[in-house]
Amino acid sequence: MRLAYGINWYILLIAAVIPAAIRAQITLDTIYPAAWAGNSINTVIFRKNSLTSNNTFQYTAFYDGSGFVMVGRRSMESKLWDWKKLNYRGNILDAHNSISIQLDGTGYLHMAWDHHNHPLKYFRSIAPGSLEFEPMQVMVGKDESAVSYPEFYRLPDGDLLFFYRNGASGNGNLVINSYSIKTASWTRLHHSLLDGEGQRNAYWQAAVDKLGNIHLSWTWRETPDVASNHDICYALSKDKGKSWQTSQGSVYTLPINAKNAEYIMRIPQNSKLINQTSITCDQSGRPYIATYWKNPEDRAPQYRIVYFDGRNWLTKSLNFSNLNFSLSGMGTRSIPISRPQVLVWTKQKETYLGLIFRDEERGNKASLAFNTINSKNPWSILDLDAQALDRWEPTLDHDLWANRQILQLFILPVTQIDGEKVENRLEKPVSILEWKPLQ
Repeated sequence: MRLAYGINWYILLIAAVIPAAIRAQITLDTIYPAAWAGNSINTVIFRKNSLTSNNTFQYTAFYDGSGFVMVGRRSMESKLWDWKKLNYRGNILDAHNSISIQLDGTGYLHMAWDHHNHPLKYFRSIAPGSLEFEPMQVMVGKDESAVSYPEFYRLPDGDLLFFYRNGASGNGNLVINSYSIKTASWTRLHHSLLDGEGQRNAYWQAAVDKLGNIHLSWTWRETPDVASNHDICYALSKDKGKSWQTSQGSVYTLPINAKNAEYIMRIPQNSKLINQTSITCDQSGRPYIATYWKNPEDRAPQYRIVYFDGRNWLTKSLNFSNLNFSLSGMGTRSIPISRPQVLVWTKQKETYLGLIFRDEERGNKASLAFNTINSKNPWSILDLDAQALDRWEPTLDHDLWANRQILQLFILPVTQIDGEKVENRLEKPVSILEWKPLQ
């Protein structure tokens, strides 16, 4: 099945209002007519990835209205999408059970899907560029019975890393596998890189910089209640995930646990600290972490960017949120603001920080807050999309942003009811929103 982009709207931002580095052309293109939208499973922020690309193809995957896995592919030189409905059906009633995809350096597409403390479901395409897949398979065959939050990361040499939690909320460990494109096989790097010691678990975010260094940050959770989130920690690997060190260069004794972790931001429990947000790096390989929490003096939880300047960890609070809300309970929550994605780019010798988010105060639109890194002025906010997206969270083609500095967001209006309840039979069209800063 083949569908073309349907261009819904187009806007040219006005130079007199928006700084030159933010001037852009924005398009919103419908690529598929109906995907499952009865909860947020297709748009949760921990999808790594909802979109992935190389120089030849771009892929996406999501659940249709009946819970079957849909995979789409287009040539990077075309706006026509080819679609394949796989004979695999996920538990779409649980918003944790999302689909993650990634292309390796030889063009094979890898997919993991339908996990929330469940056995591993993983396969790869039968050939580069194909929409046909091999049968499901194990990776290493150990610690694969209670998988959650599968994430793929491509390294500069084309090899892959696969992160997942083994265990449960409040009691789990971070497992890392490594895929070699030379041997077309997986090996275990760490069965417990972040060790909850049977008392807690880590909710992480990771990024690979241009040199192949892996940046990892996380919050700890003491119980299944999200209110027990606390602190932000950090680790860095310069050897494809084998060994890890702190931001100051001290080598970790593995596994990393609550006692030996580097705490870059101390945040107590019950601070409305959200988990599983985003991290990125600038051209120098310095990390930037986006999240939100509420300090005692704050009127509401505020979006913040925690970043390393080469010597110290600093924090920028965007400080525009006025909507206070409760952040507690178990299961997926219906939260009036999304978890954020963070971007860094340089234009006209200025370094810009961008935060992509959804906020009920702004009508639940896809929005971009931006500022130069050294500015003391308030952050500017630009709505990228005119439509209300309900409980959507931003996910993007990280490869396209890193390689071409083009932002493409996976857009699907979704609902979410607290505690894994769903709005039955709800389907919405899938779109891609594209934004590019002008030179």
